[in-house]
Amino acid sequence: MLTQLMNMKRTIDQVNDNNFMHIFKYYKGNNNKPSFENVISFKKDRVSEKVEVFIPNYVIDDARTEFLGLKPANVWKTYKFIHHPGLLLIKNPFTSVGQRYWIRKCLEQYSRKPNKTNLDIEIILNDWWKECYRKGECDVKLLKKMRWTTLGYHHNWDTKIYREDNKSVFPEDLAELCDCMAQYLGYEDFKAEAAIVNYYHLSSTLSAHTDHSEVNLEAPLFSFSFGQSAIFLIGGREKSVTPSAILLESGDIAIMSKEARLSYHAVPKIVPATSEPWNNLEFSKEIVDKPITFKYITDKQQLISDMNNNIDEDDWNLFGKYVKESRINMNVRQVLYRNQKSLHDVEFIK
Repeated sequence: MLTQLMNMKRTIDQVNDNNFMHIFKYYKGNNNKPSFENVISFKKDRVSEKVEVFIPNYVIDDARTEFLGLKPANVWKTYKFIHHPGLLLIKNPFTSVGQRYWIRKCLEQYSRKPNKTNLDIEIILNDWWKECYRKGECDVKLLKKMRWTTLGYHHNWDTKIYREDNKSVFPEDLAELCDCMAQYLGYEDFKAEAAIVNYYHLSSTLSAHTDHSEVNLEAPLFSFSFGQSAIFLIGGREKSVTPSAILLESGDIAIMSKEARLSYHAVPKIVPATSEPWNNLEFSKEIVDKPITFKYITDKQQLISDMNNNIDEDDWNLFGKYVKESRINMNVRQVLYRNQKSLHDVEFIK
């Protein structure tokens, strides 16, 4: 009897030591479909008591929003999480054409060399997306092999350490988008320097981890979701902390800073989207040229052309087929402190 009690206590302790994994397995489960009753979903009638509306100190009329596929900042809905300091969520501030633009960028542009992908271990492809359709029809096997691509400072999955000799030029448009979001939230010194683009299929997961590779942990991490939805878990610094489950939908932007970055988080399940906001083009208008000042973008005409091209259904068709059964997630980080010029520069002021 004593042995049975000791074994029972040991089992309970093991569960308590890893409550995060217990919840992860629950939502991941396929045999017994999980209930989403406790998932924070931000539906009108289901905004949780665990969430509060977040209002920035000031919201400027940023003229860049239209050119970046965003709605005016004064209509964005932003939330903070009472039990997860440092975590914010902006509910889909993108226009439909804007969503199409960023989805297409991730598939057609960001997957190209010199950016690095998971495919590099097996085969070096200069243009993965083009190669998928090289023979006139989709190479489904190659299409589904793409799991991630890295931009700017390339993330080392083994050492978790950035190196100055392991980076490529960071995309101007993505840097501009992140600066726009950072200014809205009051992060005036933020500069996008590294990104991981994850490509999820309906059976994909992302295991529990923290984001601590960057030297500057005060800077926010911007996480953009497009396509199918995901259950996102976030707990605490220890896996014994029971995580909250949050539904991330297409166009949502999660922002993690300070404590949130050091808290375990994961994606146990991709779930079919209940709507396709990237296809709501009824009121879409072409962007027209007008005077505007960008911080990073050097070719305004190319940006306008690329954005407007996504109104054409034929031009969008292949990208639409992909995102109909996949999720794309852009995670963007600042690697250096404000006064650092490179990772070799240790004489900086925090």
